[in-house]
Amino acid sequence: MSHSQLRIGLFFLATTICHSVFAQTPEDGSPRLVQLTESVYRVVHRPMAANTSVIATDEGLIVIDSTCRGQGNAEWLKPELDRRFDVPVKYVILSHDHEDHICGLQIFDDTATTISHKNTRKHIVREGRNTSIPDLVFDQKMEIHLGGKTLYLYYFGHTHSNNLIQIHLPEERILIAPDLAWGGTEKAIVFPDFRDAHVENLIETLGILAKLDDVDIVVPGHMGPTTQQSFLNFRGYVTTLRDRVLAEMVPGATIEEILERVTMEDYAHYENYDWWLHSNVISMWDNMYRWREPGYNDTPGNYQDAYPVGFPIGDYVPPE
Repeated sequence: MSHSQLRIGLFFLATTICHSVFAQTPEDGSPRLVQLTESVYRVVHRPMAANTSVIATDEGLIVIDSTCRGQGNAEWLKPELDRRFDVPVKYVILSHDHEDHICGLQIFDDTATTISHKNTRKHIVREGRNTSIPDLVFDQKMEIHLGGKTLYLYYFGHTHSNNLIQIHLPEERILIAPDLAWGGTEKAIVFPDFRDAHVENLIETLGILAKLDDVDIVVPGHMGPTTQQSFLNFRGYVTTLRDRVLAEMVPGATIEEILERVTMEDYAHYENYDWWLHSNVISMWDNMYRWREPGYNDTPGNYQDAYPVGFPIGDYVPPE
């Protein structure tokens, strides 16, 4: 078999897995562990809940993220792993500090070492997150070797948050990419807002992930598997939203006017459009408000009108 034939075969296998796993989401929300590749499993339960992934090796297990929003939480997962595997959980990986993705993972502290980006630990301690406090932290890249499997943990800088990481198993051609893609579709608005995001680096990182080698399956932060095309589609949406909001801000449009004009109707077919467009526009405006400096002229009051101290919301009038 040629290399190109092998790649085509792997692509169709990955596509079949993605469709079958998504279709298996239980209607009653009851949890189960579904195998994605030779070593990687995903907890399937309540739709929209954050994903949990498990890497199984002969020497131990690795758990990536957990949620408290549904029956497939860490309290369910621990005895389920004990039942199915004869090895303990050796590592717990926290993708980022947002609690809906890492809830309850302290249940594995009896056997596991918890790993995260260095910024994640700061947020967890400060906010008192309901999770395991990391034992090991890293900055840009980390490798984990366990039972003949190698995981690569990447930090591409501030994207969805200032501590979000991606986990890659190139030998099994799978990338675990929380909150930079949406599952079950390649076209979606992935974030409810850009409150914790760095828009410029987010756009750059989505381009990097779309071109990452040795990836057939992408496990996103929510819902079932998807592909690298989802990164490109979301990148296009974020770039377009940023540009349209800026095009309104530069001549001085108010947030109310921007909300009325920036409708993104050409993305109305994207998943989550009806739910999240409004908050996406507001938070993109907020992000760009803090990112740019407006023009200035000598008209009295012009600068303060264009760039007031504090948000231009309500009846605030700057002092004379």
